[in-house]
Amino acid sequence: MITPAHRRRLNRALHELRRPLQALVLAEDGAATGAHGRDAARRGLVELLCGALAELDRAVNGGPRERPRRPFRSREVVIASIERWRPALAGRDPIKLYWDAGPAIVEGDPVAVAQAFDNLIANAIEHGGPPLVVTGAAVAGRLRLTVANGNAEANGSGNGRVYAGGAGNGAGRNGDGRRGHGIDVVSAIAAAHSGRFAICRSDGGCVAALELPLAQRGVALAA
Repeated sequence: MITPAHRRRLNRALHELRRPLQALVLAEDGAATGAHGRDAARRGLVELLCGALAELDRAVNGGPRERPRRPFRSREVVIASIERWRPALAGRDPIKLYWDAGPAIVEGDPVAVAQAFDNLIANAIEHGGPPLVVTGAAVAGRLRLTVANGNAEANGSGNGRVYAGGAGNGAGRNGDGRRGHGIDVVSAIAAAHSGRFAICRSDGGCVAALELPLAQRGVALAA
């Protein structure tokens, strides 16, 4: 018998499998990416697909839930995610990136962080309008990533409400109280990395903020 909790975990795993498949189709179209960019996008998407398949296997068959952790450059993860989703904005304003965090070494699971950021970008594209702005900054030993977008529907459903998740907080719900799979995934990944996640929705659009601890100096130098 499939319990409600097991069903939610399966649906989350399926959701994470659909994201890179959707981006792979866009990358193959090559609407806004050169051959070199498409190759890089494919490599990143294959890694995400393998991670999503592993999570689906764990949801179905059980087993350890965490992948091995290592120090990695989160700036590369962010840029790769932007390039993967750039074809989805063909004919629209491109994604603007403002980065002031250096390589931003984080110790953790790079596939999981890529999944979290891909969800933020995909949600901003699907549910918002231009401009789409990504920022990265180092603040008090933490990397703060934000994804902001305009409100394509301009329906005022957000009314400035804030939803937060991360370490010690299981929040991350939609306006009607239901958890969206994408928000659920980002909240869980933030918590697993001792980070924080919050979204503020308003009539003008949406800002999502993901904070992750930067690696200690010795770990960062070894990366």
